[in-house]
Order: sequence, then structure tokens, then C-alpha cells
Amino acid sequence: MSVTIKTLEEQKKMRIAGRLAASVLDMISEHVKPGISTDKLDQICHRYIVEDLEAIPAPLNYRGFPKSICTSVNHVVCHGIPGDKKLKNGDAINIDITVIKDGFHGDTSRMFQVGNPTILSERLSRVCYEGMWLGIEQIRAGKRLGDIGAAVQRHVEKNRFSIVREYCGHGIGRGFHEDPQVLHYGKSNTGLELLEGMTLTVEPMINAGKRTVKLLSDGWTVVTKDHSLSAQWEHTILVTGSGYEVLTLGAKDR
Repeated sequence: MSVTIKTLEEQKKMRIAGRLAASVLDMISEHVKPGISTDKLDQICHRYIVEDLEAIPAPLNYRGFPKSICTSVNHVVCHGIPGDKKLKNGDAINIDITVIKDGFHGDTSRMFQVGNPTILSERLSRVCYEGMWLGIEQIRAGKRLGDIGAAVQRHVEKNRFSIVREYCGHGIGRGFHEDPQVLHYGKSNTGLELLEGMTLTVEPMINAGKRTVKLLSDGWTVVTKDHSLSAQWEHTILVTGSGYEVLTLGAKDR
């Protein structure tokens, strides 16, 4: 699949899809507390997406994924499948939401701290969030993909955390995962040139320990090999002539 440049009409639809995806995270935040299961979080999000937003939860049945959201707890890096596991005080969870509205995808994720977070968990989440924004701030027409990755990598490794390399950001639009791949490490002034009208995700995954990961037998859940904590944040971005537009800002950030 080649990189797609969105027309002005398509950009409008991407804005709507992005805003809706962010609203799911805004909505679910009050439910993230000790004692709730990740499956219950999935049910609440599914109902909200389908009934309130009149949209489609993109992960459901995508290549066989069985749920409407991804819930990655503690040492789970990404693609955690909601289930019976109940959240407990001190857990950290990434909730990853993608909705389809009028044929276009909005994709975003946030870290949530359950109850009283550990110092390490809070710091890991904060550094990941800062790294994501440093990468986003590199985006504008004429810059290159390597500029995004280099900015993220510099910040994360300066803080003595590691970056997962097997999973990355991606182009997005009518397709859930389009070209290009957006790495969260690399060298400045290398890679594909960014063009006005591109839409892509920036979604670094970082670990408190080593960067190595493994895929569990369910074919989806990715965990840190050394069982160390992992964190991820994600936004969908539109490349503009003068810079970037974040399409998945939550109500507080807007």
C-alpha cells in the first residue's frame, strides 16, 4: 500500500474520526479504577462507540482480534486482549482506541494509572508522553520520518529507558494501517519526506528494562521479555504546510 495524501474533504473526515476516538478515552477514564476487569472496560467502550458515536470499533475482528479495544497492563507492551483480569491498585494500563466513521480511522491511546501509581510507572509514562510530543513537534511538510524517530529516541534513552523496535507508528486513513511505517528511533534527516496531507500515528512504546519483547501464544499480546514495565501513548497527526495538526486531542488538551 502506498502513502496516501488526503484531500481537504478526507481531512475533514479524519478530524471527525480522530475527535470521536479521543472522546472514547475521555469517557472511559472515570471507569479505570481498582476492581474493574479489562473485559468490562471493553464492553463499556464498545457500547459507547456503536450506540453513542454510531461508529465502528476498528480492532473488532481485525485479522481475528476478538475485542473492540486493546488493554495493555503493566509489562504488556501492546495489543493486550481484554479479559477477566481485574485492575488493582498500582497497575498501569494503556487503552488503545481506533474507531471508523464514514470510512476513515481515528487511532489514539493513553496511559492510565490505577489508584496510587508507583514512582517508576509514573516516570515511565511521563517520559513516553514527552517523547511522543517531541516526535510530533518535528512534523511538517519537508521534514523526514527519521526526524520523528530521532527526537523520540534521544529523549527516551537520555532518561535511561529503552524503545521497542518491533512495533511502530503508521500511516492511517481509509486503511487502519497504511504506509509509511513511523519508527520511534533513527537518524535525523533520513527516511521518507513528509508531505502536506499525509496522516500518520506517532505511538512510542518504551520499557523500563531492556527493549526486547515476545509475542504470547494468543498471537496478539506482546510483553517485555524481562517482565519490566512498559508504556505507550499515541496520537493521529495530519501533516500541514506550516507544521502539524493533532487529530486525536482529548477535551482537556483541546
